[in-house]
Amino acid sequence: MKPGLPSGRDAPAAEDPQHYLGHRERLRARFAQAGADALPDYELLELALFRAIPRRDVKPLAKALIRRFGSFAEVVSAEPARLSEIEGVSAGVVADLKLIEAAGHRLARGAIAARPLLSSWAALIEYCRATMAFAPREQFRVLFLDRRNHLIADEVQGRGTVDHTPVYPREVARRALELSATAIILAHNHPSGDPTPSAADIRMTREIVAVLDPLGIVVHDHVILGRDGHASLKGLKLI
Repeated sequence: MKPGLPSGRDAPAAEDPQHYLGHRERLRARFAQAGADALPDYELLELALFRAIPRRDVKPLAKALIRRFGSFAEVVSAEPARLSEIEGVSAGVVADLKLIEAAGHRLARGAIAARPLLSSWAALIEYCRATMAFAPREQFRVLFLDRRNHLIADEVQGRGTVDHTPVYPREVARRALELSATAIILAHNHPSGDPTPSAADIRMTREIVAVLDPLGIVVHDHVILGRDGHASLKGLKLI
């Protein structure tokens, strides 16, 4: 049996319709009146599950997902195959959770799309956190900027394991030239949760700076994201 729900928990016949329907209405009312900040992660997740699972008490499933992954953000960021390991998680549930993740990314990107990134640093960090901080594997992104430091493109240059992503400085340079970028911001995540730069992170960043500098392309920063916060190599005076 898959971990998550006890045997028979997903059988509709075992549910008291009045119990879960009344709970849903009360939870929706609390959300409408007090907002998301008034709800613990498992209750916010319950709200997300209502559409895909219309005729069952979803509190046990919501709590099982939080136990497995840790938080609301980590649930919606989890890989579909891992979500499907939990008893009661259907294809519809996975689709709804990934839609929430995509909507969060789109909203965060909208906050930085039309502004100079260097004057919108808080929005940039929030965008990077939304897109990367809770990812289960490392990914390395490059934000390509124009002369006004507006975003031209945000591209994932590499995906790796839980602690390593291969990045090739000349590929970063080639793409920057293709996009006519005059500056870039590097970003990657540490799935361990600790954003402290490693020796390899520092070395790779300096290699990219060395390749781009003769081309007149500035590396403004390299931001490392983790569940426990973020680190700026420029802020730490490492570049």
